[in-house]
Amino acid sequence: MKEKRVTVEKLALTGLFAALSYVVFTFLQIKISLPGGDATSIHLGNAVCVLGALLIGGVYGGLGGAIGMTIGDLLDPIYIVYAPKTFILKFFIGFITGLIAHKIGKINASSDDRHVWLFASLAAAAGLAFNVIFDPLLGYFYKLLILGKPAAQVALTWNILSTSINAVISFAASVAIYMAIRKVLLRSDMFHQIVA
Repeated sequence: MKEKRVTVEKLALTGLFAALSYVVFTFLQIKISLPGGDATSIHLGNAVCVLGALLIGGVYGGLGGAIGMTIGDLLDPIYIVYAPKTFILKFFIGFITGLIAHKIGKINASSDDRHVWLFASLAAAAGLAFNVIFDPLLGYFYKLLILGKPAAQVALTWNILSTSINAVISFAASVAIYMAIRKVLLRSDMFHQIVA
């Protein structure tokens, strides 16, 4: 029965992070239009994905971020063709973050704030570094297939820039918010109920 409760709680939190990533990605973004009707954006959707992975684990946090931002893509006429790429990339941001934070760093079992901060930072950096490398790379080949070579080359430069800016902002926001939320959850004795 306890295992079933944990699964329901994790699914509910995954839905919460999906909703948060959708709202942050869709309504709090700075969209940059590119030639050929394409666009890129500066947003904090990746921060929500990383935060979810730090709080509820890589699979559930990654799914939350992936579902939310994929829905954002599906509802935007410019981004709709990128929805499959978004789902894969955002899932792996969370998965990598969760793997490092929970399997290697074991941040849920630690009471040392420096240890938790170090591994939360390393995990967030690794997940977002994956995105900085593979989002432009995968995006280039994806756009090459869909839009053709000239449009793909123009978009590549802008995509590298926006993805890098997103990574830096998302890193700072997600680690700072995680450390603050962790303290509140520990004080209220809710931390182990959420991360169980």
